[in-house]
Amino acid sequence: GAGTHRGISGRRKARDIYWMFIRGAGAVGGAPATLVASLASAQDLTPFRFGTNWVAQAEHGGYYQSVADGTYAACGLDVTIEPGGPQVNGRALMIAGKLDAYMGGNMLQPFIAMDEGIPIVVVAANFQKEPQVVMTHPGRVASFEEIGAQDLTILAGDAGFQTFYPFFVETAGWKRENREPYTFNSAPFVADENKAQQGYVTSEPYAIEQAAGWKPDVWLLADYGFESYATTIEMMKPFVDANPEIVQCFVDGTAKGWYTYLYGDNAAANEMIKKDNPDMTDGQIAFSIQAMKEYGIVDSGAALELGINAMTDESHKAFFDIMVGAGVIGPDLDYTAAYTLDFVNKGVGLDIKKTLTDG
Repeated sequence: GAGTHRGISGRRKARDIYWMFIRGAGAVGGAPATLVASLASAQDLTPFRFGTNWVAQAEHGGYYQSVADGTYAACGLDVTIEPGGPQVNGRALMIAGKLDAYMGGNMLQPFIAMDEGIPIVVVAANFQKEPQVVMTHPGRVASFEEIGAQDLTILAGDAGFQTFYPFFVETAGWKRENREPYTFNSAPFVADENKAQQGYVTSEPYAIEQAAGWKPDVWLLADYGFESYATTIEMMKPFVDANPEIVQCFVDGTAKGWYTYLYGDNAAANEMIKKDNPDMTDGQIAFSIQAMKEYGIVDSGAALELGINAMTDESHKAFFDIMVGAGVIGPDLDYTAAYTLDFVNKGVGLDIKKTLTDG
């Protein structure tokens, strides 16, 4: 049901922001007058195609925010957001040159791509925590450890069965034979209290509450040792090497967009999200934003000092070690080639957060 958001053209966007400033509306996102004037006088913006890995939702809010308020345009990009979905392979489209960047999940796919000689490189991580959860019926278990101890059937998708599931087989007593495929249908979980189900902390708990009338117990896997970045920005290494200024613009613009989306006026971004995904509701959006804040999905850990998009060598190594320990990848993989810290950890957007939260 998701459409494709083509956005306002760069020149029209620049003109609109310019006239907002002249008429006294103020600069968008707190941008100074010189920046707005520079944006208004820009003759050409560089087209940039970005693919998300699912239909439009609040979890993509930082991107939509920076399209909506002209943040990407301010540093020279006319960004087109191409929503994903169950029938869209955005990573393959990027490899084929149809997209300039792709919104990845965690770091496993870039590790595997590197092992296969495909030069995908992660340039930023929007989420400090993987938002993956396992849900159980209210009060069914008293602790995360009881999920394995009580042999609950766990509904997990194929990707989860390759990543977090083997980790918790090793660390939490889960059994491989207790897994049933999760097909994005929560009805089997709702109907059986002896089942647990994977989901995103920002999404499935709300959907289940709306459908079943009760709140599931939610166990954020990041809190039980499954440490991974998520919602990464992937690009092809030749593109990154040839276009560092474009990459920096997109990474910085995304960080700024996330601060404004989480802490400022996100109405225009949400309208774009609902346009691209007519099934999206205001209630779901509000729940997702609150969950991202409550659980520190975007703005926590290293991001508190280094800025949203922060990554560290130590965190990448921790996830690599998890995947090696679970037998998913080999220990000899040069995992460091799958990411670069050149474009992050500069504190971009921290001033926006301070302005929005202090006010």
